[in-house]
Amino acid sequence: MTELIPALRTGTVVAFDAQVGLGEVEADDGSRLPFHCIVIADGSRSIEVGARVSFDLLAKLGRWEASSIRPV
Repeated sequence: MTELIPALRTGTVVAFDAQVGLGEVEADDGSRLPFHCIVIADGSRSIEVGARVSFDLLAKLGRWEASSIRPV
């Protein structure tokens, strides 16, 4: 089951592998959250490492992931 928690958070993209479409955001509170390229809000499926972003939380398969990622 997935559950979207629309609580806007901010952080920085610390990893992104364009070939597999997986990345990781480090939230301003220090937590690290994985994401898949399909959750990048502008539909580009690509984002630069080091980009400041805002995002929501998604509970998926027993863990938290970043969702609705938007550059700020």
